Amino acid sequence: MAELILTYSWILFTFILVTTTILIINKSLSADRDSSSNEGYDEELSANSKNKLMYRGYSSSLDNQVINDSIDTKSLAVKNINLSHSKDFIPMNIAVMTISDSRTSENDISGKTLIDRIVKAGHTLSEYSITIDDIEDIRKKVSEWTKNKSINVIITSGGTGLTGRDVTFTAINDLLDKKIDGFSIIFHMISYGKIKTSTIQSRAFAGIINSKYIFCLPGSTNAVKDAWDEILLYQLDSRHEPCNLVEIIERLSE
Repeated sequence: MAELILTYSWILFTFILVTTTILIINKSLSADRDSSSNEGYDEELSANSKNKLMYRGYSSSLDNQVINDSIDTKSLAVKNINLSHSKDFIPMNIAVMTISDSRTSENDISGKTLIDRIVKAGHTLSEYSITIDDIEDIRKKVSEWTKNKSINVIITSGGTGLTGRDVTFTAINDLLDKKIDGFSIIFHMISYGKIKTSTIQSRAFAGIINSKYIFCLPGSTNAVKDAWDEILLYQLDSRHEPCNLVEIIERLSE
C-alpha cells in the first residue's frame, strides 16, 4: 500500500512539474510577442508623427523628394473603378498660385508638386505665380485670372491657416459666385484620417468665380498631394463617373 501511495505521489509531482514548465514557457513566448508588437507600434507611431509634421509644412529631408513622388495616372485609373474608358479625356487649362511671404520659384516645393501632378494628369499649366500674403495682391491676381478666357481652373496653395498672415480665405471668399462646400468637407475627411483633429487648423475651400473653378489648398506639400490625388485628379477628369466638374463647366454661365 505504501509503495502504491509513493508511486501516485511521484506521478502527481511529475504532472505538476511538467504543467508548471509549460506555463512558464508560454508566458515567456507571450511576453516576447507583446514586446515585438509594441516595437512595431512605436515605429508606426513615429512614422505617423513624422507624416503629421510634414503635413503641417515643417521642414524635412523628404521635401527634397516630392517632385520624384509623382502620380502614376495609369495605376490610378486602374484603382478608380469609376473612370470610364468610353469617354474622351478633356484637358483643363489650370493656373497655379502659391501664396506665401517666403516662397520663391526655387523653394516652392508645394507649387512644383502640384504643377508636376497637373501636367502628368494631361492638363495644361496656363499660369504660375507666387503672391505674398496680402489681401489686395491676392484679389488682384485672382481677378485677373478669372477674366482670362483661356483659364478653366485656378488652384492656390498657402494662406489657409489661422494666423494673422493667413488671409487667403478673406481675400477670395467674397469674390465667389458660388461655394463648393463638398470640397472642404471631403478634404477634411481625408485630412482627419491622417492628422486627426489638427485638420481644424485648415480653412481649405473651393468655389466658382466668373464660371471658373477655384480651389484654395493649404501650403504644405502633403496637403497639396491629398487635395489633388484624392479629389481634384478625379473631379477634373471628364471620364470620371457618375459625374465630374468638367462635364458641367459649359453650364456654369447659365
